[in-house]
Amino acid sequence: MGDNIYIDKNAVVEEGATIFPNNYIGAGSVIKSGAVLRPNNIIEGSIVERGAVVTASVLEGAHIGEGAQVGPFCYMRQGANVGANCKAGDFVEIKNATLGDGSKASHLAYIGDVDIGKECNVGCGVIFVNYDGRHKHRSSVGDRAFIGSNCNVIAPVNVGDDAYIAAGTTITEDVPPAALVIGRSRQIVKEGKAIGKFRLL
Repeated sequence: MGDNIYIDKNAVVEEGATIFPNNYIGAGSVIKSGAVLRPNNIIEGSIVERGAVVTASVLEGAHIGEGAQVGPFCYMRQGANVGANCKAGDFVEIKNATLGDGSKASHLAYIGDVDIGKECNVGCGVIFVNYDGRHKHRSSVGDRAFIGSNCNVIAPVNVGDDAYIAAGTTITEDVPPAALVIGRSRQIVKEGKAIGKFRLL
């Protein structure tokens, strides 16, 4: 540990944890033996379990399970609970939500006010829409569900086990177990109609 690592006196770092330069570990944080904090993390009041790897991310009141991979550039807000062997990749934000064991949100997703089961896939650009302008609402996703890229899941809804939501779909109603859901507008092609109408600047 060098001079550019800050560990609050009320934080716990167990023997066997690895901490790279440029880490801030605030009060109430617990870094378990075998955890790895790669450079440039800000960790406040959070628990990082054994074997988890966190890179260039912000954790505020979060719990990171054993063997999970977080970052770079994740934002784990209050109540984020990432299970064992999960992946929360670049530009994923999790707030007051659970990502079950073995589930993955590899990049560019907002996961707020939802309980996601085990071994699920949350695609790039997925948004759990939890706020209607006045109130927050909560959703749930069962085990082994697949949520394709650029989907909106508008709370409150429940997605069943083994459901498959196709890319570009907006979910506004419950999805039964093992159902395939496609909810996108049909592509319309009008050949030759763009000639002379658009030009690149």
